Amino acid sequence: MEFTKQFLRAKNPCANGFRWFVRHVEDGVGYQQALDQLVAAGRVDDALWLLGQFGPTNAVLRADGLEAEAVVFAGTVQVRGGIDVDGVIHAGRSIHAGGGIRAGGAIVAGEDIRAGASIRGQGRLHCGGDLRADWGVEVQESLHCGGELRAAWDVVCGGALEVGAGAFVGQDLTVHGDMACGKGLRVGGHLSGAGSLRAGQGIVVGGAIGGVMHLEAGWGIKAGESIRANGAIKAGESLCAREDIRAGDGYGIFAGLNVQEPAWEDCAQVWAQRLPAGLRSGVWMGPSAI
Repeated sequence: MEFTKQFLRAKNPCANGFRWFVRHVEDGVGYQQALDQLVAAGRVDDALWLLGQFGPTNAVLRADGLEAEAVVFAGTVQVRGGIDVDGVIHAGRSIHAGGGIRAGGAIVAGEDIRAGASIRGQGRLHCGGDLRADWGVEVQESLHCGGELRAAWDVVCGGALEVGAGAFVGQDLTVHGDMACGKGLRVGGHLSGAGSLRAGQGIVVGGAIGGVMHLEAGWGIKAGESIRANGAIKAGESLCAREDIRAGDGYGIFAGLNVQEPAWEDCAQVWAQRLPAGLRSGVWMGPSAI
């Protein structure tokens, strides 16, 4: 794809950006070359606007390692080692790194993001496909994953967390905003939140669930320690905690919301050290044996 001033004008760019383009970019320049020139001049926002207008390509950027002020690439970024960027890294397709990924700004990919070590960003993280880290993930702002999220270590998110499919976290999950998973959520350690949490399927946590506002799962909820929320607790099927299950003051605990009442003894069991206060539906079975 080649750019001309007339071609760009048809996209209604801002006056300031168009003037800079006219003065510094020759007619007929390639798409990626135009993006590179904008980034090199410090006009990263203009490069992101251009990528948003013309979309991704099938180009592949291959490197042994990648260090830069910022990266805006229309295709896929494939790096054998690590990626270290002071600002944003934005790929129209995927970002694959054999080592870690660190960015001082946002980390964005239209498709997958995969790292052989940790992923750390000072801004938001957004990927249209799967997110996979062989170590942990830490972002200061929101995290959006359109597919499946898998991290072997901790996941720490400074804003909201949204996962289109299932999420699998090997150690602790800490989120300072709302959490939503389209399918199931499995956490090997503790789950700590500040907003509400909803999973379309089940929630399984090896440690404790705490800090969240409302807690809801389309299937069951199970924790190796306690289940505590500041609001309501709602499960489509059963609830199970080795310790206590506790909702916020004035809120209820509901099991079996997605099954018929005659099936509660089989599909809406509530296991906890003691009868949960505010249990509105389901059958308390006593202390959990597992």
